[in-house]
Amino acid sequence: MEAARSIPLRSEIKEADTWDLSRLYAGDKDWARDLTRYTGALEKIPPYRGTLGQSAEALADFLDFYRDLGILEERLAYYSDLRETEDEGSDAARAMTGKFAMAAAKIQTALSWAVPEIQAVPGPAMEEFISHPRMGEYAVYLKKILRFKPHILSDAEERILALHSEGEDTANRAFSVLTNVDLDFGAVDTPEGKLPLSQSTWLVFMENPDRGLRQRAYRAFYGAFKAHKTTLAALYSASVKQDVIRARIRAYPSARAAALFPDQVSEAVYDNLIATVSANLAPLHRYYGLRRRILKLEELRHYDVHVPLVSGVRKHTSWEEGVDIISAALAPLGDEYVSTLRRGLGGRWADRYENKGKRCGAFSAGSYTADPYILMNYKEDAVRDLFTLAHEGGHSMHSLYSAANNPFMQYNYTIFEAEVASTFNEELLFRRLEKTADSPELKRYIVNKRADDFLSTLYRQTMFAEFEKITHELEEGGVPLTLELLRGEYRKLLEKYFGPEMVFEEESDLEGLRIPHFYRAFYVYKYATGISASCALAERVLSGGAKEREDYFAFLKSGGSRFPIESLKLAGVDMSSPAPVEAACAAFGRLVDQIESLL
Repeated sequence: MEAARSIPLRSEIKEADTWDLSRLYAGDKDWARDLTRYTGALEKIPPYRGTLGQSAEALADFLDFYRDLGILEERLAYYSDLRETEDEGSDAARAMTGKFAMAAAKIQTALSWAVPEIQAVPGPAMEEFISHPRMGEYAVYLKKILRFKPHILSDAEERILALHSEGEDTANRAFSVLTNVDLDFGAVDTPEGKLPLSQSTWLVFMENPDRGLRQRAYRAFYGAFKAHKTTLAALYSASVKQDVIRARIRAYPSARAAALFPDQVSEAVYDNLIATVSANLAPLHRYYGLRRRILKLEELRHYDVHVPLVSGVRKHTSWEEGVDIISAALAPLGDEYVSTLRRGLGGRWADRYENKGKRCGAFSAGSYTADPYILMNYKEDAVRDLFTLAHEGGHSMHSLYSAANNPFMQYNYTIFEAEVASTFNEELLFRRLEKTADSPELKRYIVNKRADDFLSTLYRQTMFAEFEKITHELEEGGVPLTLELLRGEYRKLLEKYFGPEMVFEEESDLEGLRIPHFYRAFYVYKYATGISASCALAERVLSGGAKEREDYFAFLKSGGSRFPIESLKLAGVDMSSPAPVEAACAAFGRLVDQIESLL
């Protein structure tokens, strides 16, 4: 409560501790002028219609226009969104994002004919077009969208779907409003008095060493979800139905196939992840048994899985010291990488500290024409924030290399690849901190933290991925996704992944109805494949030489020029093989061994 009262206003934050958005726009007025220019593009779109198949020059003329409009759109979107994240209570910033969203919807509707028209160009003519000198920067983009040709509908049907697109997100928006705004989780009795329970404070309560307090918070938290369980089940069921309907409209064999198609990731990769992790649950079950013994519990409960095994560790690390530590950890990547990241973090890439109204958490927002901005809420006494900064720095450097080595139309890498560069940096930081820990307590904390990171990223996300696979297959098989069925399927997965040491509560399976990522189906598996790939690559770079390092940079520079499985092969890892996932499970097992010996 005292910490909440001490959070400064945005106006009280030093300018040097905020990001510098001037590379996007000097101010809101300049942004508004460009928004007018953006909406003015609506008048320029109709003359291109019907011309794209006439010649390579005609197609190139349109793609030049489309590229420039895309760059403008990205700048507008990034600036307005970043301004809103600074203070989500700012009406002016929220109005900016709203104005942009409405303008973008009109532009997208006005351009809904373009991709079908490109895909309608006969194959031989398109091959000739792609070989034209003006198509150099568009060849990869064209080849990628031509893959979608079997799944594109007529102009009229595409326009209807574009108009309908905003409504497709209704279940997700309703879930977000219900869980983040309308649900009242109440307050929890603590030695300091009643403290508010919310989505934001939930984990703080679960990490509290007072088991009775954890139990009270757990029951209050899930009690709120239980009171709305039927609504939550209906919202998730509607989201799954929407996924299935969308896939069927576009003639995909399944919703999962539709979700994996853009990345050209085989469903076998997804199944391989689940099968490999399922075959390597023994270290996870051993960890939970170890957790029960270290905490001196007769039985492990669902509210016992987040409390730190090593408590009371505090190490003050200023932002500047943190940048030094991260730079030292990433030294194996060479001077150019480290000096660039150091310059960005020491400069104004990052919005460093919390202020009232600022969005919680952290993210990296890399764009083609500006800095790869980082949102942080850095706390100098939280070791975990060092890892968060290294993680987001990995994203930002990936964006920087991608933008510098690719034309706009092919610079964007996929989420499948993004989680590799970020967790790669975390792995290098872990190894550095483990070696340089200045106390046994700090070393134990770092090893335990790394094990928990593996658990949440590799095992937990795979469990989520398996749940999504099951629910979508049931819907596609004509089985109604009732509340009882959803809870039953999720409970079976809880029992499978947590193993025999865990004793669940009656309401534990309601967890499956509160996960926001489930409203963006078949996304979470990328976290698990990402950490598997990054661990393999970190080992390869650290045990190798110049070639292995350059292979990794080839991956960072590839941007969207290749599909993710292909770009990772450049770096030296094959995610179509079970080997990287097996190695990640083995690495987790070694961490469990360390915890057992240290604690």
